[in-house]
Amino acid sequence: MTVIGWLQILVFCAIVVGLVKPLGWYMTRVFNGERTLLSPLLRPVEAALYWVGGVEEKREQHWLTYTVAMLLFHVAGFAILYGLLRAQHAIPYFNPADQAAVPEDLAFNTAVSFITNTNWQNYGGESTMSYLVQMFGLTHQNFLSAATGMVLAVALIRGFARASARTVGNFWVDIIRCTLYILLPICIVYALFLVWQGIPQTLGPYVEATTLEGAKQTIAVGPVASQVAIKMLGTNGGGFFNANAAHPFENPTALSNFVQMISIFAIGAALTNVFGRMVGDQRQGWAILAAMGVLFVAGIAVTYWAEAAGTTALDNLGLVGGNMEGKEVRFGIAGSALFAVVTTDASCGAVNAMHDSFTALGGMIPLINIQLGEIIIGGVGAGLYGMLLFVVLAIFVAGLMVGRTPEYVGKKIEAKEVKMAMLAILVLPLMYLGWTAVAVVIPSAVAQMGNTGPHGFTEVLYAYTSQTGNNGSAFAGLSGNNLFYNITGAVAMLVGRFWMIIPAMAIAGSLAAKKTVAASAGTFPTTGGLFVGLLVGVIVIVGGLTFFPALALGPIAEHLIMIAPPAS
Repeated sequence: MTVIGWLQILVFCAIVVGLVKPLGWYMTRVFNGERTLLSPLLRPVEAALYWVGGVEEKREQHWLTYTVAMLLFHVAGFAILYGLLRAQHAIPYFNPADQAAVPEDLAFNTAVSFITNTNWQNYGGESTMSYLVQMFGLTHQNFLSAATGMVLAVALIRGFARASARTVGNFWVDIIRCTLYILLPICIVYALFLVWQGIPQTLGPYVEATTLEGAKQTIAVGPVASQVAIKMLGTNGGGFFNANAAHPFENPTALSNFVQMISIFAIGAALTNVFGRMVGDQRQGWAILAAMGVLFVAGIAVTYWAEAAGTTALDNLGLVGGNMEGKEVRFGIAGSALFAVVTTDASCGAVNAMHDSFTALGGMIPLINIQLGEIIIGGVGAGLYGMLLFVVLAIFVAGLMVGRTPEYVGKKIEAKEVKMAMLAILVLPLMYLGWTAVAVVIPSAVAQMGNTGPHGFTEVLYAYTSQTGNNGSAFAGLSGNNLFYNITGAVAMLVGRFWMIIPAMAIAGSLAAKKTVAASAGTFPTTGGLFVGLLVGVIVIVGGLTFFPALALGPIAEHLIMIAPPAS
């Protein structure tokens, strides 16, 4: 570890925290329907979209209606994307490399992946997808799936903020405003910055080059910058190229690497401020962000230390400087470790290094980040509503300690809310651990592992954890493009996304209908260090009890083997 490495991490944290209030202020105004600097330009477009869609702007929806609208929206998105994938060979536009139709099972997995904000890729983008699919299929869904996560978080916030209300907003109004006023303007500026950094943005054909040896080489290009902008800002993560953010056409410089990490965290962190503003006490948002920050700092400290320390095999060879296997020299250990933690704290999944090549403990932290539900900043929207589910549990535990009905921001937390929170939290390990258990006993699935022993087990566990957690990053050693992994992975993605959303929305509806109660001497304070410590403790304990046995079979066992190799 170096001073420069830690300085990079500290500057990153400072910039993210500095963006929280201004971005949170702006997003609050957007979701409240208030005037912004962009209103004179975008308000006519917004009104036109309502007219075309037959949306009544002032008419709000019950939580169940809001949820059904969201689900139907995703069914339509799946159908459109699946159709594009299967028919790309027959569409004579924007397919300069003559890409063939995507097979049924891979098309199913990919369509599910992008509508759930997972962007898991069992394919190489530049060798499988046409420009048409990349732009109008994948990039299009990157905007809409990100916007969906954000508006669902806002609907849950309204549940805490409103009193004796039957509605939590209007899904169609929220998603139009989110896309039009937040995601699109930022991405336009962001994409121009990426083009300046050297990322291609073209509809021209792939480039033919002659190498120094005289051989012919095809260099894939395309509309890359526009996809990279939303994949990072919207925590989608699907790469235009197979190597993702390690590819020089997706992430060419140290500056682009740093800005991409900032963009992954920016909206997720700012949504904590939106929460504080909407419930009338910004300290509530800062307390949630502080809990996220504690877990983030712990994760980056372990990952950076593990990668900088290297391995016993490197030590025995007399090599110093840490573990650089699978990392880009232009980013180094600090930049790669920070990116790995950021992309798995958020549900982004973009990678600038191969997690499969990390040390056992260095690779374990990204795995744990996802297993906790990616609540440490998290995906845009999804991180906040995931963290609020843990807040419900923490407040319930506090209530048990003092023997009274727990309260949070003026709302009593009762049996229904606790049950819904537990349902949402427990469905995730069902997918992580259940499908892993199935995969490691089926010979055809085991044959797809790139390694045997604990590392091979970790590859499978990471794959299902990443897909269920809607992260999308891979451990890079597992060959997932086959019928078994495509279908089971798609099921994991659907369950991980929607079986968590529905209970969260039920909580939103339940809380919105309740009256606000005034704080009393027995109210547990939720803006100070005691609450932050309790929340972090509940998260760590739930995660430890749930996932430690699986981690012991994978990365922990691998680390112990590394430091004390068995006798031959």
